[in-house]
Amino acid sequence: MIPKFTAVHNKFKLNGRHYTFERLKDVAYSFIKEGEPHEIEIGEFLLQWTDSSKTVTVKTSGSTGKPKSINLSKQAMVHSAIATGDYFKLKPGNSALMCLPATFIAGKMMIVRAIILGLRLDLVVPNSNPLAFLRKKYLFAAMVPMQLNNSLEKLYKIRTLIVGGTKVSDDLVEKIQESSSTVYATYGMTETITHIAVKKLNKFKAHTTKAYFEVLPNVEISQDDRGCLVINAPYLGKLPIVTNDVVMLHSNTTFELLGRLDNVINSGGIKIQPEQLEAKLAPYINADFFIASQENDMLGEEIVLVIEGKERELYKDIFSNLKKYEIPKEVIFLESFARTSSGKINRHKTLEFSKKVT
Repeated sequence: MIPKFTAVHNKFKLNGRHYTFERLKDVAYSFIKEGEPHEIEIGEFLLQWTDSSKTVTVKTSGSTGKPKSINLSKQAMVHSAIATGDYFKLKPGNSALMCLPATFIAGKMMIVRAIILGLRLDLVVPNSNPLAFLRKKYLFAAMVPMQLNNSLEKLYKIRTLIVGGTKVSDDLVEKIQESSSTVYATYGMTETITHIAVKKLNKFKAHTTKAYFEVLPNVEISQDDRGCLVINAPYLGKLPIVTNDVVMLHSNTTFELLGRLDNVINSGGIKIQPEQLEAKLAPYINADFFIASQENDMLGEEIVLVIEGKERELYKDIFSNLKKYEIPKEVIFLESFARTSSGKINRHKTLEFSKKVT
C-alpha cells in the first residue's frame, strides 16, 4: 500500500531524532529562524511539505532553458521515493547522508525518501568535499560529480552513491573502478521528480562491457519520430513526458543517452551530436570544454571546439580519433563559461557572451 504524503515512517530519523508530520513543522521553523543557510533551505522545503497544499513549488535548473518554477504533486514525489527505494532495495532504518542543497529537486527528494522510506538521514553542509570530516559510514547518498571527485579518498564511507546534475566524466569513472562503493549515474529532470533511470558506473560483472541507463520500477520508455526519449510513468501524470534527449533504446527498460536534440549540428547535411565528440575528446583536454557550431557559407554550420581558460597549445594528436567531418574548424578559448545556478555549463549563454566580447 502506497502511503500518503502526510505519512511519516516510524523508522525515519533526522540527525538522530524521529519526528511526526506535525513536529516537522517545528523543525522547519527552527531551521529557518536559527539554522545555517543550507538548513534554512531545508526548513523552507519542510514548511511546503507539511502545509495544506497537495503540491510543492520547485525551481528547474535552467540547463536547457530559462530557470522556472513548476508545481509537483507531493503524492507523485512519494511514488518517486518508493521507486528509488525499490530499485536500490533500501530498507527502513538504513542510513543516508544528505550533502546536496535543498534548492533543487535532488536535495528535496533526499528528504522525502527519508521520511517515506524510514531512512536515518544525517545533514551536512553541501560543500565541494562533504565526506572530509565524517566519521560515520552511510548506506546511501547522492552527490554531484564535483563532490564525488573530491571525495575519492573517503568514498568507502558510502556504500551506494547516486550521482547527477551533469555528466560524470570518463576520467572520473576510471578513478572509481577500484572503489568499494557502488556508484550510479542518474537520468532525470525536475519535471520527472529527479531520476527515472540509473546507470552503474563501477563494480561490473566480468562479462559486462558497457552499462546502459535502466529505468526505475513502473517507468516505461519509448522513442518519438525524432529519436528522442518518451517517458511514461503513471505516478508523474496521465500524459507521457516527451524529452529532447536523443537516445538509443537497447530494450524495453534500458537506453543509451546520445545527447540533446537542441545541440545537434548539421554540417554539410551530416548531423553531428556534440556530446559524442566530447566523449572522444575528453581524454585529451584537461579543462572544461564543449563542442558547438558557427555559421559556414558552404556547410551551413561548422564545428568549433570551445575551451575554458587561457589560450595554450593542445595535445598534438587531439583529433586523431575523429572522422574528417568531426574535426573542429576552429578552437576558441574563453576565460570563463556561463553556468546555471546548479553548476552546469550553459552552452548558449557562453557563446552569446563570447560574441559580445569579440
